[in-house]
Amino acid sequence: MSMIPSFFGNNRRGSSNSIYDPFSLHVWDPFKDIMPSSLSRENSAIVNARVDWKETEEAHVFKADLPGLKKEEVKVEIEEESVLKISGERHVEKEDKNDTWHRVERSSGQFTRRFRLPENVKMDEVKAAMENGVLTVTVPKAETKKADVKSIQISG
Repeated sequence: MSMIPSFFGNNRRGSSNSIYDPFSLHVWDPFKDIMPSSLSRENSAIVNARVDWKETEEAHVFKADLPGLKKEEVKVEIEEESVLKISGERHVEKEDKNDTWHRVERSSGQFTRRFRLPENVKMDEVKAAMENGVLTVTVPKAETKKADVKSIQISG
């Protein structure tokens, strides 16, 4: 097998190996053979907890995509007085012995994301809200004290 992918040489419809096919719906996982399947399955929920962090003039705002989770399944905590921790767990769907599964792609398991916050935040005023599977955590900024400027007259 060549190490260079052939994008146009494979017959897409008849080929069972579609990792290099740009039109394939299958996603190639380069770590599939390296990582034990139990480890990658167990940690796959961590990868799926995508978080955006933006800073505005008033606050640091975190938005996490957590589809299918209820707010009771998610924790937002402050650790060590400067680390924002977002964690939770997706539970495996109940299986009926008569069911035939054709594909399982939705991840389950625990996830944890941590973010070290800057010093200029009000830890006691952190707010979190969840709507339509999106968790929004707002960490207000402390007012920065402007340095006093004192003019000094120049003699001479």
